[in-house]
Amino acid sequence: MRHRVAGRHLNRSSAHRTALCRNLMTELFRHERIRTTRAKALAIRSQAEHLVTIAKRGKAKRDADQHDVHERRLVAAVLRDRSVVKKLFDEIAPRFMERPGGYTRIVKLGRRAGDGAEMVILELVE
Repeated sequence: MRHRVAGRHLNRSSAHRTALCRNLMTELFRHERIRTTRAKALAIRSQAEHLVTIAKRGKAKRDADQHDVHERRLVAAVLRDRSVVKKLFDEIAPRFMERPGGYTRIVKLGRRAGDGAEMVILELVE
């Protein structure tokens, strides 16, 4: 039984899972839409939304003539691609300033032909 075992392991080691999540979130923010399995989408959804919330907090600081360096470093520790971090703060976060949450949407596509895995599109809402 899985009592008190939190998180989704995705049948990977912790280092592999961390790298997978970072790569998926980077591509999500780069293209604003990715096609992946349902399990992976559910695993990264909350982390991606948390990064948008951090970026919104940084954007609010910048609008108040304060520095957003701390927030940028928090996001850069996860995404590792400066251009994507810049896009998140300059383009994506301002779109969601009035939205209290729910920045992503999962659209089911059906099953993959090779192994029958449920495929979805994980996208940022408009």
